[in-house]
Amino acid sequence: MSDLPKTVSIKEEGPREGFQFEKGAIPAARKIALIDSLSQTGLKQIQTVSFVPAKNVPGMADADEVVQGFHRAPGVSYTALWLNERGLERAIGTAGKLDIKGILTLTASEKFLLRNQKRTLAENLAALQGLVAMYKKHAVPVERISIAAAFGCNFEGDIPVATVVDMTRQLLDIGRQHGLGIKVLSLADTMAWATPMSIRRVVGAVREAFPELQLSLHLHDTRGMGIANAYAGLEMGVALFDAAVGGLGGCPFAAHSGAAGNVCTEDLVFMCDEMGITSGVDLEALLESARLAEEIVGHPLPGAVKSGGSLRRLRKKIAGEAVPA
Repeated sequence: MSDLPKTVSIKEEGPREGFQFEKGAIPAARKIALIDSLSQTGLKQIQTVSFVPAKNVPGMADADEVVQGFHRAPGVSYTALWLNERGLERAIGTAGKLDIKGILTLTASEKFLLRNQKRTLAENLAALQGLVAMYKKHAVPVERISIAAAFGCNFEGDIPVATVVDMTRQLLDIGRQHGLGIKVLSLADTMAWATPMSIRRVVGAVREAFPELQLSLHLHDTRGMGIANAYAGLEMGVALFDAAVGGLGGCPFAAHSGAAGNVCTEDLVFMCDEMGITSGVDLEALLESARLAEEIVGHPLPGAVKSGGSLRRLRKKIAGEAVPA
């Protein structure tokens, strides 16, 4: 049974997850140009950088410069990623350029967690207590929890649905312990193990167990399942998605040998437009941002609509209406 939402909210992650994965240095000015371009598309959330050690993720060595350089647009929320208290301190120190929103994350695969953060699951849980204390100290709101590698792992294999449900319960327990108002659960297909069937299975299980939570999907397209998985999520009523312009992205610690990008923002917007689901995003403006992203990285990006074009333009052309160049 389909439970399609009427509207969706898309968080753009290309500037952060995309540029952290690219090989070779990208000038900060070019990163800033992409953020400013995306700010004019109607997207309401843009994740800009990661505050992580440069030795681990060289592509984020200029994170502070990028944050200070982009121009905030009215109505757009600009966020960043951090994995520990030091990263949060850097984000807080950006003097109002970022919207500081807390998140509590557990990773469903301990083997991946050890590669990504050099922590065990027990150490990750303990670290969350310190992170919550710092959120409270700085009055940072925390409404979102997240499970990374929720659908499978390149090092551990399939992740049982029960593990995802149990970790969600652990995160909610921490939230209740500290009086946090958790509203959203993000399920991340970090290493692209999800299929439409597993999306339905995991989303169905967590929605049944925690009907009070809004669900968000963070999808990767490494095995060509990104847009199909997004469609499956829409059918299950999911209305919150992470995506990356042009299909940028990937995790440096996931051991992918091929393309590892996130689900493509413009392809997701195109699909929603054609299904009558409102995203609030100007597809033509977004396609310009996608072409800019491709120019910046200097190689083809996997987004399909960027090459094929929108049907809206074709319909206008067929109808004899003027179409902007």
